[in-house]
Amino acid sequence: MQPIEESFFHMDTLQLAQHLLGQFVVHELPQGTLIGRIVETEAYLGECDRAAHSFNNRRSKRTEIMFHEPGHVYSYTMHTHTLINVVSGPVGVPHAVLIRAVEPVAGLELMRKNRGSSMKETHLTNGPGKLTEALQITNEYYGHHWTKKPLYIARNERVEQIETSPRIGIKNSGEAARYPWRFFEKDNRFVSPYRP
Repeated sequence: MQPIEESFFHMDTLQLAQHLLGQFVVHELPQGTLIGRIVETEAYLGECDRAAHSFNNRRSKRTEIMFHEPGHVYSYTMHTHTLINVVSGPVGVPHAVLIRAVEPVAGLELMRKNRGSSMKETHLTNGPGKLTEALQITNEYYGHHWTKKPLYIARNERVEQIETSPRIGIKNSGEAARYPWRFFEKDNRFVSPYRP
């Protein structure tokens, strides 16, 4: 597989969140290549979105990469888990798309080793912290570009049946908690459980 072209990331953030569905996240490691097909995303629109780390154009050491060119990795730690995002929007506009869930495509045995051999297959990657653990993605990729190996997005067919809902885990963000900016493939069993 080869990384997707850089121009792919140059679109409206809500569009990108939907176009990412179906694409592959690829992590090439010495012990094997791990591949997951993206089945769930969430969009965060910085300056006007109370749920975004960059709300009101908040600029900090953590959010700095969000102000750069689209296509960079915005990663951060929540509790003990690494979460990964695709920086979107023009330079200076701090938008990002969270990759919430992937469907395992290659490297399943290594994913099981990373997550626990007795775990149900659907639980390996059906959440943003789960997928990074399964694919061995760490915060070291902060600022990396999604078109560069060993961690990259590869092109695949887009998802045809997309459903939406409010985003997950942001109940303290006022009206932003109700924005329907979570996108997922209909009836895919690897989509994370939704808790209103």
